[in-house]
Amino acid sequence: MTMSGRPRLAVLAGVAGLLLGIIITLAFQGVEPAAQSNQRRVIRPAQAPNTGLPFSPGILVGNTLYVAGHLGRDPVTSQLVSGGIEAETRQSLANCLEVLKTAGMDFKAVTSVTAYITSFDDFAKFNAIYSESFPTDPPARATVQVAALNAGARIELQMIAVRP
Repeated sequence: MTMSGRPRLAVLAGVAGLLLGIIITLAFQGVEPAAQSNQRRVIRPAQAPNTGLPFSPGILVGNTLYVAGHLGRDPVTSQLVSGGIEAETRQSLANCLEVLKTAGMDFKAVTSVTAYITSFDDFAKFNAIYSESFPTDPPARATVQVAALNAGARIELQMIAVRP
């Protein structure tokens, strides 16, 4: 039995409406179906310090990137940069930015930062450098003074970013 006339037109209109609804739903979500996946993916930039320690530079789950704590290590030598808190802060931010870029993000996507600093005597210097990367609408932040950091570092930064 074949359809003709109005019943056939009604079926075609129904299918077209269903497809249009799916397309509109995906467009309003603003996310591709693959990006909605909650699979855990390691983010490892090509230019990153290799410390040999058992951690990943970043972990992407869905649209959320968890950036591990990064010291001010030179990505080539893996040694702390010289120059004090300012140089270490710049390098730590650069290392975090490489993780963000590898995941297709930048500092604008950062929602939260945890800063570990060994001396609040360096707090003003740290803030001056930090604010260069977050000049307006900075992310939420907690700054904690700690007794010591790995390799004698003065600062370690950890971040969470969300892809818009």
